Amino acid sequence: MTALTELNFFSIHIEYAGTVHYSRADFFVNYLDTTLKSKQEISVRDNILLVKIENNVCTLTLNRPEKKNSLSPELVEILLKTFEDLAADDTVRAIVIRGFGNQAFCSGYDIRALPTQSSDDINEKLKKLNPVETLFKTVVNYPYPVIAMVNGMAFGAGCELSLCCDIRIGADDIRMGMPPARLGLVYPWSGLLRFVQVIGFRSTREIFFTGRTYESNRLKELGLVDYLIPRRDLENFTHQMAAEMASNAPLALKGTKRVLNLLVNASQPAENSIKEAESLTEASFLSEDLKEGQRAFLEKRKPKFKGQ
Repeated sequence: MTALTELNFFSIHIEYAGTVHYSRADFFVNYLDTTLKSKQEISVRDNILLVKIENNVCTLTLNRPEKKNSLSPELVEILLKTFEDLAADDTVRAIVIRGFGNQAFCSGYDIRALPTQSSDDINEKLKKLNPVETLFKTVVNYPYPVIAMVNGMAFGAGCELSLCCDIRIGADDIRMGMPPARLGLVYPWSGLLRFVQVIGFRSTREIFFTGRTYESNRLKELGLVDYLIPRRDLENFTHQMAAEMASNAPLALKGTKRVLNLLVNASQPAENSIKEAESLTEASFLSEDLKEGQRAFLEKRKPKFKGQ
């Protein structure tokens, strides 16, 4: 994977002792840094990420309700920068990720962004998705605990985002699933490995082979969530746990999380296995089945796959 290129942020509006308009990322970074150190709340308005900090706990709200809080390239970049700055400050000792509203946690990555046109540089097209994997790794490697408050649907990349978190707490009426097989896509090996590491081979096989949508207690049985909480109690339950974690010894939290990540990553696939897995994913991106899967998704009909 290539390193993420320098971010080019669009104009954002930040409410802090009045509304101030910034047009460059460095102003946002300076603002974030100053606010973290004063332990005050940040409220990013008219934008796609809302950030709130209170008592060493940061709540990140994906704010694209019109797109069911799906990940876009811009949102991924802002999340990456925000995690980087929070980690550097070291006073935010627990993070809660949620979606705006009650309909969606994160509905995935915009299907329209998937490359399907045949060319000689398919690898270059696939690199456009690298920031998403970079985001997932950033969440996993954040030095303190990260909690997914799954307050609505979580599919595809949204489901994987929740699995990158240390704890997943869901409302009792949510739905989750991984639809790549229904779209004609071989999911990237790094994502499949992450599912195996978190929920095991058995659950991973069922989820990816069926492409089903899951709800209720089956979510806990598969390991997709750790808790299912009545919606009315979800926020209190989640933030109480986050506050409890954040109140513990910082060195113990950071050290324990680092050791756990070292143990998880102790066994990685061989290089030749990775190359084969990547070639299978690349082939699926060029397939007629993926094009048909995308068309069917957008047209809200059942796809007619031909294995081509």
